[in-house]
Amino acid sequence: MPLRTPPRTAATAATPRSSTPRTGARSGARRRRRGWAALAVAATLVAGTGGWAAGSEQTAVTGPAPGAAAWRADHTLGRPLPDPATASPAAVARFFAGLTGAERNRLADRHPMTVGTLDGAPVELRYRANARALRAERIRQHALADDPARTAEDRAQARALAGRYTELLAPGRQILFFDPRGRGQVAEVYGDLGAARHTAVVVPGSDIDAGTFDRERDRYGTPTGMAASLRARLTAEAPAVPTAVIAWAGYTTPVGLGPDAATGRLAEAGAGRLARLLAGLAATGAPAPALLCHSYGSVVCGLTAPRAGRAAVGDVILFGSPGARTERAADLHAGGRVWAARDASDWIGRIPNVEVLGLGHGTDPTDPAFGARRVAADRAEGHTGYLVPGTDSLAGFADIVLGRYADVR
Repeated sequence: MPLRTPPRTAATAATPRSSTPRTGARSGARRRRRGWAALAVAATLVAGTGGWAAGSEQTAVTGPAPGAAAWRADHTLGRPLPDPATASPAAVARFFAGLTGAERNRLADRHPMTVGTLDGAPVELRYRANARALRAERIRQHALADDPARTAEDRAQARALAGRYTELLAPGRQILFFDPRGRGQVAEVYGDLGAARHTAVVVPGSDIDAGTFDRERDRYGTPTGMAASLRARLTAEAPAVPTAVIAWAGYTTPVGLGPDAATGRLAEAGAGRLARLLAGLAATGAPAPALLCHSYGSVVCGLTAPRAGRAAVGDVILFGSPGARTERAADLHAGGRVWAARDASDWIGRIPNVEVLGLGHGTDPTDPAFGARRVAADRAEGHTGYLVPGTDSLAGFADIVLGRYADVR
């Protein structure tokens, strides 16, 4: 319905002109512009881009993984165990430093889900715990798949999950985090995290969970594909320098391009988990990682970096980004530099860069006004092509992780 101007009455005609009506008109116009901008964001996301469907609302998975109550009740060591909900990663690291190897292994075997998700615990112990947790979940899913009381759909889903867990248990995989709740959350390490001099964390965007953590289709749009490609480039560029890359899908991501993708609700929940990961890496002696933040992952990083602090975050790279919920790169308080990349064929460039009425994620990080350093992405294609081997964006990202800023094109 078009807006109509109210008719002039005797009272309004007699009212003297002043700055107040003009101010009110200007503020009303601003409100209307903000409203139209919010509607534009919503319309763009709900309609979808590049054939993507509108998404469904997700419930964020937060807090300790299953098994926390049994962990708290365990007094076999004669002392309280650190509460997974409240203990800082630094306190967790101090606790495990005071245990013998046998005591550590016993806790990992008794409480695999807790130890495997406990930031600050020794990395190798977490690998051991998560392998045990994955085997237990695989057994549970096989039992559900064979349960005649369940629907055919439920049994098929259980078989698929069991197969997924078998893939994550393949020899050589280093699973740093595993939480089966919701759609499932996983993190995996490429390289020797304990020996690494340069590290990076890949933070993905929408539609990533335990089932899509790695896949053959659109491989370089997955956390594992991006992390493996980056690690291979780091090794090729600096074979004598120990490096490690973490593929991190430790938060509930939006599904499709619905309201979740247009707001910061899931990113807020994910930021708490990412901040704990970074604090845990610092507590175990790993160097502050570069954050490679793709798509909606940029929103997670934008909310994480300021609370994690300069000591825990190195460079921040925002690519294929809808915004970072901040107006300036300086607001991220990164310990290193802030970088941004977007290729010309990426549909994310058609998303309105506003943040109004809770919708949208703010300034485009590739806008000079944001203040990030631009990384070339001329040879990248589409929204998920930034870490494809042979692209200039992959080469630039690797140079940043290695601290070779002068080589970044």
